[in-house]
Amino acid sequence: MLFKLFYTFAKIGLFTFGGGYGMIAIVQDECVDKKKWITDDEFATVLTIAESTPGPIAINCATYTGYAQGGILGSIAATFGVVLPSFVIIYLISSFFNNLLEIEIVANAFKGIQVGVGIIILRAGYNLYKKMEKNAFTIAILIVACLLMLAINFFGWNFSTIYMLLIAGVVGAIFSQIQKIKEGKKV
Repeated sequence: MLFKLFYTFAKIGLFTFGGGYGMIAIVQDECVDKKKWITDDEFATVLTIAESTPGPIAINCATYTGYAQGGILGSIAATFGVVLPSFVIIYLISSFFNNLLEIEIVANAFKGIQVGVGIIILRAGYNLYKKMEKNAFTIAILIVACLLMLAINFFGWNFSTIYMLLIAGVVGAIFSQIQKIKEGKKV
């Protein structure tokens, strides 16, 4: 199992661009859909936690999935697997190419990769949307978050997505408590 975890996450780390967000769809495909290592609900929870804790999202996802499958050694194998390819590639680039992005063909390749990463991130968001519980509240949160993100980018506001996640979490907790009170349940 440890080798499977290492190999799966090394493959994810080697063949995805764009960092953690670019890896979300691939991690979901490999770990939730194909291997069934974690459920859709666990994956959504992992993403929320991975986004709001220190460190890259892909490493946090790998660590959680590895732990869920193989305990501490599983988390080490998965984390090492996702980190190793990036480390080796960055080491080689820094060793041999001082001004890599000044080479026109490389700069253009990275522009193309950025578009591809954007599409991968949209796919991951769409997959999560399909599987989320849809009600007026969750749709409202989704719309407000999307509009806020667009406004932040369009107007160049300095507002961290971490704050947006925290605000959405607090609003969700308050909404949940209000729902329980309306239903007559103990809070």
